Amino acid sequence: MIIVIESIVLCALFTLMVFIMSRKPINTLYNYPPKIQERVKSLDEYKDKVPETKNIVAAKLIASILFLVIIALILRFINGYTTFLESFKYGFLLWTIVNLYDAIVLDIIWFCHDPHFVFKGTEDMKDEYHNYWFHIKGFFIGEFLALIICSLAALMVQFVL
Repeated sequence: MIIVIESIVLCALFTLMVFIMSRKPINTLYNYPPKIQERVKSLDEYKDKVPETKNIVAAKLIASILFLVIIALILRFINGYTTFLESFKYGFLLWTIVNLYDAIVLDIIWFCHDPHFVFKGTEDMKDEYHNYWFHIKGFFIGEFLALIICSLAALMVQFVL
């Protein structure tokens, strides 16, 4: 039962984070399919508003570290795990649930169909906005990242916390 509660809480927190970031879609441009990114970068309206790649990398690194700490604390102090293997397995399961929720609910259902996310000047790119494969590939990239983040969280649980 605890997995259900933790999953709901983490999905809700992730949704809140995405919602806050989505209020200024230009800040999330690098989460869009490449053809949309290219078009937006070429439009005069967005010339000085597109975030620099180095800032995006830094933001994603900070988010990963934050998630690493949160998941390690959950694993140790809420679930009571103390070993690498049990921490890794449970952490990976939580990550996968949130990652799947992100891909299906937030990306494919919400992002792909909400006009709020369509940049002015890209309205004709409906096929790119409905590029579900882009989000499915993102899910698998997230699963690869989970191997790294959950391994580090499990190491923290075993040796630090």
